[in-house]
Amino acid sequence: MARGEDVMVDEHLRELAARLQGPARLKSGLLTEARHGLLDAVEAYREGGMPPTEAQRRAVAEFGSPAQLLPSWQAELAVGALRGLSLRMLAIAGVGVVAGDLTWRGSSWSGGPRPPAGYLLLASSVDWIWMSALLLSVAGLLVVRASARASRPGLALAQRAVGTGLTGVLVLGIVAGSALFAWSIDLFDAALHWPPMIIGLVLVGGGYFSLTRAARGWLLATR
Repeated sequence: MARGEDVMVDEHLRELAARLQGPARLKSGLLTEARHGLLDAVEAYREGGMPPTEAQRRAVAEFGSPAQLLPSWQAELAVGALRGLSLRMLAIAGVGVVAGDLTWRGSSWSGGPRPPAGYLLLASSVDWIWMSALLLSVAGLLVVRASARASRPGLALAQRAVGTGLTGVLVLGIVAGSALFAWSIDLFDAALHWPPMIIGLVLVGGGYFSLTRAARGWLLATR
């Protein structure tokens, strides 16, 4: 069928695409699958003797309106967004837990006077934030896996709870990590020139940026 004859189908899919929020690849896959299904239905009606315009109208009507389709499609996109956020958090928090202390090891100030109690508490808090992020990311993947097998109201609540927790931990991590870095520079003159710390700062900054985008995507998908 020529593309010029698919106007009604394409308009219907454009309306759906404009109202859907979620991972681009998953969204594109849903729309592509829908388009193939719609065109197959149109072709079947045309082979039955129906005029092209009426065939498109009938196929679109039977496919469903945006109001009918959006809830289930958006729920699927929200699960995909949570999967992406959980996977990114698992990878980045895992690196943070394993490599966090390496930025300090062998530094010129590591054998000096003991830092203030508040500084040590903040440093410990950052470690606990990374650990919490790890646990929440694992929980997120488990919820996503359960959601793929069944559809229950409790799973939707669990998805929102885990996603909210991951987003909250991300905010805490950014605030606490930034405060720890600034305090470190204030306490140790050589901190800003210590290569492992500079490398760690760049990597953590990139990780936070990636996680922020993933969290924003999840928030939009569940809005």
